[in-house]
Amino acid sequence: MFVFQIFTSFSQIYTPKYSNEFLAIGIGARAFGMSNVQSAAVNDVTSAYWNPAGLQRIKTKYDIGLMHAEYFAGIAKYDYAGFATRLDSQSVIAASIIRFGIDDIPDTRYLFDGDGNANGKINYNNIRFFSAADYAFLVSYARKSNLIEGLNLGVNLKIINRTVGSFATAWGFGFDVGGQYKAGKWELGLVARDITGTFNAWSYNTELLKDVYAQTNNMLPKNSIEVTLPRLIPGVARNFKLTKKIGLLAATDLIITFDGKRNTAVRTGVFSIDPAAGLEFDYMKIVYLRFGVGNIQRIKGFGGNYSTSVQPNFGLGVKVSKFTIDYALTDLGDFSESLYSNVFSLKFSFDKIK
Repeated sequence: MFVFQIFTSFSQIYTPKYSNEFLAIGIGARAFGMSNVQSAAVNDVTSAYWNPAGLQRIKTKYDIGLMHAEYFAGIAKYDYAGFATRLDSQSVIAASIIRFGIDDIPDTRYLFDGDGNANGKINYNNIRFFSAADYAFLVSYARKSNLIEGLNLGVNLKIINRTVGSFATAWGFGFDVGGQYKAGKWELGLVARDITGTFNAWSYNTELLKDVYAQTNNMLPKNSIEVTLPRLIPGVARNFKLTKKIGLLAATDLIITFDGKRNTAVRTGVFSIDPAAGLEFDYMKIVYLRFGVGNIQRIKGFGGNYSTSVQPNFGLGVKVSKFTIDYALTDLGDFSESLYSNVFSLKFSFDKIK
């Protein structure tokens, strides 16, 4: 409360619906192949993002994860790196970094020589370039409950940095908490993201912006505080043994948001619910085949009629010794070719705990 009062003393506070939305994309090709259904099923280094409680289920001393993905025909780059290590039989810590950025954006403010107006001479050598990038740094801790058998708990501290060249920058922080409970073949998960609200403090370089804003009759932006409201993600998963060598994991999640009505399967003025389901077949825990459906939206056509769209996803995984290579083909919500993304991720686990 004290920190909140300090912020309000010098800044305007607002809560946009899609604040820090880059943190809702997800990490890991395994998750993408299952339509991001992970709150109850996740059990590796990527748990630091999906549900920090899942870190406690890591069966090795060290777990390392890497991912690279490109969106919108390679315009945007999305990268992740994570490291987790077991402290003892009761607890695990992890550190992760996520970057979503667009690089080499042309700055044409100095395209014209002279006073900068269209009557000047065009000089393409004056074009400069900048990046717009979002960073998230996660420090995570998970621990086995001593009170309830089968219950694991976890927490994230998130530090966020968002930059738009030298024009604007923001620093923020927030917390996630999560739990997983295992009972036989059933697994339950619950994640509360941005549980206290995630605060981003924006600062603008008005000296660089004032000339352009004056020419376009726009008001200069003011330093402000942006708050990301909490979201709740309950989930359930169950393991099936189809044959001696083939297994199946079936899971579902409900993404519940509280930042106004969204175009989801369930939408009200107070909250919205976006359901998703995923399947993962495995052959001797070596080869994996994954499917998922999610992002259910109601679309209004030009004639006023409505239709429902569902986003399908597909994935493969192969485990070779200490390495696991995962691939996912994911669609960002449209069936045009340019929006398909091929996602690869790599996981390295070593020093197996006896």
